[in-house]
Amino acid sequence: MPDARADALSQWLTTAQGVPVEALAPASSDASFRRYFRIVLRAGWRDVPRTATLIAMDAPPPMEDCRPFVHVANLLEHAGVHVPHIMAADIAQGFLLMSDLGTRTYASALHDDSAGALYGDALDALVEMQKLDCEDALPPYDDALLRRELALFPDWYIARHRERTLSDAQRTTLAGVFDAIVANNLAQPRAFVHRDYHSRNLMVTSPNPGILDFQDAVFGPITYDLVSLLRDAYVEWPEERQIDWAVRYFERARKAGLPVGRDFGTFWRDFEWMGVQRQIKVLGIFARLKVRDGKAGYVADMPRVMGYLRRAAARYPELDPLLPLLDALDDVACTA
Repeated sequence: MPDARADALSQWLTTAQGVPVEALAPASSDASFRRYFRIVLRAGWRDVPRTATLIAMDAPPPMEDCRPFVHVANLLEHAGVHVPHIMAADIAQGFLLMSDLGTRTYASALHDDSAGALYGDALDALVEMQKLDCEDALPPYDDALLRRELALFPDWYIARHRERTLSDAQRTTLAGVFDAIVANNLAQPRAFVHRDYHSRNLMVTSPNPGILDFQDAVFGPITYDLVSLLRDAYVEWPEERQIDWAVRYFERARKAGLPVGRDFGTFWRDFEWMGVQRQIKVLGIFARLKVRDGKAGYVADMPRVMGYLRRAAARYPELDPLLPLLDALDDVACTA
């Protein structure tokens, strides 16, 4: 099937950038309109070894904008964390050329024996990102953005995926829970937020980890990326391990002077409340990917995300009213 974008990308690489392309093959895609291609070089180019590969991004305007990716990549590279180095960019066409962080994701490498070292590296990198002085360099994770994300749940998960209509009482309940979540999230200390810091966006590299998919970074609640990492939509660990890794992060963060407070219990409560926001959002996003974009594979991960949400909501009286609503959506008979 003809692929005009891929052809234009190949022409840009060879003509505008002089890249000696031996082969251009799909590397990955994500939950957006962006695509990534792995470039096999025919001969040496600049200082790149002949045996190396490069990555080209195709981000078709107007659906995607490369500028946030370039901006955040530069911020993180200057912070000393391992992200793709951008070698060339054509913002108008939506093309980027960058270094290749390889093919081995955390998701493919994690197991009981490897998890300690891999998460240790990820926690170290998270602290380095959060040390960035970036309040003026990134959009705020503010009330409007938090609520737009929460709205994905009634708009896509409830109405489109579950095909349900909420009663007036249920809408009132959901609005009250959302108000409580947003109030907690906005009261948390703030730092750099990657927004998708999880096993599919972390690569096993040297130095480790390589970090991808950071273009939606904001300045917001400091617990957000830790939740993304430890309550991953794609891999689940026993809560004892989650707490252990959270404590290790907390100690690293305090030593680095990050604003995590002095009491781990308070920090853990904020972690769980931030997790509830993220899990509600993710359920909405996965539903939208299925219904709107025809990407049904994410539905298989919904039960894991729902499990995180239910367990956290059950621990806090302000969030407990969410459970009967979830029961009703799942056709579970509620008991007094």
